[in-house]
Amino acid sequence: MEALQLSRAFTLIEPGPVVLVTTHDGGKDNVMTISWTMVLDFSASFAITTGPWNHSYDALRRTKECVIAIPTLDLIDDVVAVGTCSGQDTDKFQRFGLTPVKAAHVRAPLIKECLANIECRVVDIIERHNIVVLEGVAAYFDTTRAEQRLIHAVGDGTFIVDGAKIDRKQMMRSKLPDGI
Repeated sequence: MEALQLSRAFTLIEPGPVVLVTTHDGGKDNVMTISWTMVLDFSASFAITTGPWNHSYDALRRTKECVIAIPTLDLIDDVVAVGTCSGQDTDKFQRFGLTPVKAAHVRAPLIKECLANIECRVVDIIERHNIVVLEGVAAYFDTTRAEQRLIHAVGDGTFIVDGAKIDRKQMMRSKLPDGI
């Protein structure tokens, strides 16, 4: 094996799919791209990494709610572009043709073009690590979408796309907690 620069080690452990996170600041909707996401356990607990450098962070802190919208490969250019401009001076929904859909439990909107949406409440912010811990309160999945491959960020401007699914449910069934 060859040595890898330690500052590049994060590219070896991809945490989860790239997501769009929507917020509502009391006046307007916004959306940001988040490339670091994590499932915390076998319930609807999640974590994202963001901080004061993102315009939506203040809305997350104040309203304590958001929506995690899960885009698919066909949206990759919009997903990247959303992450390269600020909601402070850009209506990202309008600019990128994203359709906000009223959520049932939070003021932040769902995104119609995404494969799935999870309405969330903020339960903790770990400032030392710029981690926002979220609890899902409702989830939606669009079974009619033809494209269902998710996007995964490597961390250096490159992405990996989901491939073929490999079914090992039977093999793992005895190892999973009840209800999974």
